[in-house]
Amino acid sequence: MRAEQIKIEIDGLELSEKLLLVEDLWDSIAASNSELTMPEWQKQELNRRYKEYQQGKLELQDWKSVHEELRGKYK
Repeated sequence: MRAEQIKIEIDGLELSEKLLLVEDLWDSIAASNSELTMPEWQKQELNRRYKEYQQGKLELQDWKSVHEELRGKYK
């Protein structure tokens, strides 16, 4: 089935069915995660950030404070 046909089928689903489909898709992606390769530039960026973290050059924030800041910004 082609992507456009799949989109048409999805449009005909109830919201609850769409949510179950999304869950199934994420599970499928997670199961095949080992097949996804990380680009070299991304590895280098993660390594750079980790070194900055180790050197105390990064200010870390917990998720709760980030979430509150974003909620306040986009209310």
